[in-house]
Amino acid sequence: MIVGLRGIVVYKDATLVHLDVGGVIYGVHVTPTTSSQLPLNREAFLHVVHLHREDMEALYGFLDPGERELFQHLIGVAGIGPKVAMAICSTYDPAQFLQILQRQDLKALTKVPGVGPKSGKRILMELGELELDHHHEEDHYKKARLALEHLGFHPHEVQEVLKECRGEDTPSLVKEALRRLQRI
Repeated sequence: MIVGLRGIVVYKDATLVHLDVGGVIYGVHVTPTTSSQLPLNREAFLHVVHLHREDMEALYGFLDPGERELFQHLIGVAGIGPKVAMAICSTYDPAQFLQILQRQDLKALTKVPGVGPKSGKRILMELGELELDHHHEEDHYKKARLALEHLGFHPHEVQEVLKECRGEDTPSLVKEALRRLQRI
């Protein structure tokens, strides 16, 4: 799994950059804001989400780790794909998005291209308690969540199952979550 890339920006447009990482060129989807901040022919570092599904494989890059985390939460919402998640990240920064969640502001959310009333309500419902600060999530829960997602389980499903688990450390949390996930 790729979680970050450091390389020379050899091409960029509004939503895609090519990073030359030691002679291998990666195409990375970015927001227009990120693209505008990346200098062409200079070194850059991107926090990356590597999505690998049956029908596609893609890299999504962010300068801000909070944006990366927001993107991961958004794609964990049922029916929200990477295109809509990137549209939300292009429209609102993480702090603005948290305010939208706190206010349950459906009108602001549906201003994003691709977000209608139905998907907006789903986002508000599923992410209503979201905190984008890594310090709030206990370390062993975070490690268990990442391990289960790496095994291919859907992020939202993992998050819901881990809420029910009571393990004291990462291995016991993963074992308990796997037992619960196999019953689903």
